Amino acid sequence: MKEFLHILLPNISAKPDELIDATLQTLNMMVLSGAISLFFGLIFGVIMVVTQPKGILRNIFVYNILDKLINVFRSIPFVILLAALIPFTRMVVGTAIGTKGAILPLVFGTVPFFTRQIESALYEVDNGLIEAAQSMGSSPIEIIFRVYLRESLPGIIRGVQITFISLLGLTAMAGAIGGGGLGDFAIRYGHQRNQTDVTYVTVIIILMMVSLIQGFGNRAIKKSTH
Repeated sequence: MKEFLHILLPNISAKPDELIDATLQTLNMMVLSGAISLFFGLIFGVIMVVTQPKGILRNIFVYNILDKLINVFRSIPFVILLAALIPFTRMVVGTAIGTKGAILPLVFGTVPFFTRQIESALYEVDNGLIEAAQSMGSSPIEIIFRVYLRESLPGIIRGVQITFISLLGLTAMAGAIGGGGLGDFAIRYGHQRNQTDVTYVTVIIILMMVSLIQGFGNRAIKKSTH
């Protein structure tokens, strides 16, 4: 079996430890940046919905500022954003390379995307439910947690699912400037050294990760739908 793998995947079989390290680095980037992005994205998404012109906490100034900031960061290609944030990343975490240096740009690239996912999910909540909650004397905080977040849970989970799949692609792009992970592994060996088996194995691993995210997400959506 080992001889067959060596013939089929000569470059992978020569550096299995590096492949494992690259996979763990990608998972590490996804978990850390994903957790931070989900936290801030959820908060910003809720603020966007409740401060809109017809929101329960109408505030045009806050809504417009946040809306424009999200649009600005969403419009910047991630590779350019990575390069633009290098000085800020160095100032905050002390380095702009490796897994540690990729976390901050990944957060900046993911938070606006997830914020829009949350905003879209919350907009699907029936206005009749919100009006009923207001007529019963529910406070804005109660409406946010008992109506908005509770009723839009399947949509929020779907947004999380889409966001993590997108984030996986961003971690691969982070490898273009030494961000580590599978992207860096594929670029250094698969592209620069023309080791095609490295490229193919990297693609297969990423596809497996996407399938797992998709599977867990679909199951969670089914359980939360009522």
